Amino acid sequence: MATPVDVVIMAAGKGTRMKSSLPKVLHRLGGKALLQHVIECAAFLSARKAVVITGHGADAVEAACHRFTPQHGGVDAQPVSLQFARQEPQLGTGHAVQQALPLLADDGVTLVLSGDVPLTQVATLQALLAQCDSQRLALLTLNMDDPAGYGRIVRAGTESSAQVRAIVEHKDATAAQRDIREIYSGIMAVPTRLLRAWLARLDNKNAQGEYYLTDIVKFAVADGVAVVAHQITDAAQVAGVNSPVQLAELERAYQSRVAVALMEQGVRLADPARLDVRGTLGCGRDVEIDVNCLFEGQVALGDGVRIGANCVIANCTIAAGAVIHPFTHIDGEKLGVQVGEGALVGPFARLRPGAKLGAEVHIGNFVEVKNATLAKGAKANHLAYLGDATVGERVNYGAGSITANYDGANKHHTVIEADVHIGSNCVLVAPVTIGAGGTVGGGSTITRSTPPGSLSVARGKQISLPNWKRPVKVVKG
Repeated sequence: MATPVDVVIMAAGKGTRMKSSLPKVLHRLGGKALLQHVIECAAFLSARKAVVITGHGADAVEAACHRFTPQHGGVDAQPVSLQFARQEPQLGTGHAVQQALPLLADDGVTLVLSGDVPLTQVATLQALLAQCDSQRLALLTLNMDDPAGYGRIVRAGTESSAQVRAIVEHKDATAAQRDIREIYSGIMAVPTRLLRAWLARLDNKNAQGEYYLTDIVKFAVADGVAVVAHQITDAAQVAGVNSPVQLAELERAYQSRVAVALMEQGVRLADPARLDVRGTLGCGRDVEIDVNCLFEGQVALGDGVRIGANCVIANCTIAAGAVIHPFTHIDGEKLGVQVGEGALVGPFARLRPGAKLGAEVHIGNFVEVKNATLAKGAKANHLAYLGDATVGERVNYGAGSITANYDGANKHHTVIEADVHIGSNCVLVAPVTIGAGGTVGGGSTITRSTPPGSLSVARGKQISLPNWKRPVKVVKG
């Protein structure tokens, strides 16, 4: 039976260099809080529990954690069991883990992570746990050209395979030790039964007057427990966030990884450096995405979808063959937006929550759709508003026309049945139904329902012509 893994996440720091009232770990990267990325790792490791150590902004951090929904690569994971331990006052990393000890069982392995280090990969942590093997103290390390500020890995010899003897914090290191390029990332895996005994032996006799978690390395060596290092080469995986500059740098690293993953799946990106995914983006085959596009929340693109430049798309499903022209804004929020097969949207269109476009629907420039369903082949090509409406097949909705769905207190529904033609600059005052095959003349304000096949004009007036057949020749004068 596999040894249970309990994750301890350091999330108590203030992050004064962020110059923000928001707790550091709640700043966002890729559309999610830094801490959420770390908790997701715990979920995909099938951790038994995650103990989040809070301090600065503890109430806000703990409340936010309960709202996180673990996801990774578009695949849902079972939420990890979350518990919290307060570190007040904050007396160092060793002191922080001491606060979590009452919540940890001795039959497991404790994996220590940092809440502001969001890009550590699940596979990296799995390899670290394998090195630990429930028997050893395993450290995640990295060689850095400029290791200033990091704890140095001190080995028994100069070879990379030499046994780890200690971790020396930068402020306590000698000149020779500061020349060491191998650094400790802040991430370790350790048998909990051993960790408990070592934490009890910590003291704060060092340059910072803190209880260092890294001191347990010398205790392990003294007790004859092997200390192993899993060394990686990808610095972004262990990079923390202590300033807006570092946050921006990690955002670019994150987006670069997302772009590469999409292209490896076959997505064609016009420029990988000009893509932002702040959520989950799932793509079918032969998808093309132009420059400066932003995807938020949950977005799914079907086979052959084309996204034009400078689009913002959030919480939306776009079916196969649809084309989203440049500068289109789609935001489904909680209700979502659906775009049908072969639909054409934009440029400069806006789809709001509850918009459902059927196959081959056309939504053109400066058209807004909200909480409305458009059936196959319906068209609204210019300067129009459709809100709280049901639109039938093959409807042609003219430029400048709107559904007046709000009376100042309540919203009402408009029904436009199949094959209706709505002229330009019309106002349909809901609740109202325009019967199938009818026409609303340009400039009309319609305040009551019209029967099928009717020609409706003027304010609240209609002309019903049951036997009327297009085309109609209008003679002026």
